[in-house]
Amino acid sequence: MNARVTIVSVTYNSSSIVRSMLSSIPAGTPVILVDNNSKDQSELKMISKALGFKLIKNTENFGFGVGCNLGAELTDTEFVFFLNPDAVLEDGALEYLIKAADKYIDAVGFNPRISWPNGSPYFKRRSHLIPKDKEMPRGWPKIDSEVPVLSGAALFVRLNAFSKIGGFDPNIFLYHEDDDLSLRLIETQGKLMFVRDAEVKHLFGGSTERTPQVAAFKGWHMGRSRMYATLKHDLSFAKVKAFKGATFQLLSPLNIFSQRKRSKHWAYFKGVISLWKGT
Repeated sequence: MNARVTIVSVTYNSSSIVRSMLSSIPAGTPVILVDNNSKDQSELKMISKALGFKLIKNTENFGFGVGCNLGAELTDTEFVFFLNPDAVLEDGALEYLIKAADKYIDAVGFNPRISWPNGSPYFKRRSHLIPKDKEMPRGWPKIDSEVPVLSGAALFVRLNAFSKIGGFDPNIFLYHEDDDLSLRLIETQGKLMFVRDAEVKHLFGGSTERTPQVAAFKGWHMGRSRMYATLKHDLSFAKVKAFKGATFQLLSPLNIFSQRKRSKHWAYFKGVISLWKGT
């Protein structure tokens, strides 16, 4: 069954944590690593060669979505499983996802049960791009369930459906690309499902450094992507809501005590404004 799916993981300075993810993948499963011009490409090359996985070495950082698209273009299996480098597959996770895809033939995208390292649930139950009446309760659903949006941390999708909508939007460098993809899949391809028995542990944020510089980089793209995605999907008062949210973050008392928070929130504000001005 594993030969029916290719795992694609986009890396950026991730050599220190990617081994755990790669070691959790069942034997015989094709894997493509797409590296966005990391400082540790030579080490990643050694890891890929030792484990027999394909490595794409980009000469610049193209962002998460474009990296996923590049990997998917080299995929010829029925399914593609986009998996963060700081994620780990639990026993049977891949088999459960494939069985779910065979069972729910009208579904095109799937999320496993994603957990924090301590076992507590992470479940993407809402998005800025969907109305509040479509939000789901906190915590994992007790059974396999249809969902309005998927997390890109561990996103299992039919390759044909993914290709038909053009994959991830290349205009989104980072953040909200999975929300946008989810809505486009639902609109033209089929429904999205949560698969209870498939489990993936994810060390959120473990794939990048926690510095003010990195926080600012992420903050800018978070703000810009928020503005872009809400405008793309024609949400009411998108600009006003994004501006109010960015201003609220700037006024947070947490900025007084944390340089990283200050860097992130100020960069987020500038990211929002960059599209407000149309640049």
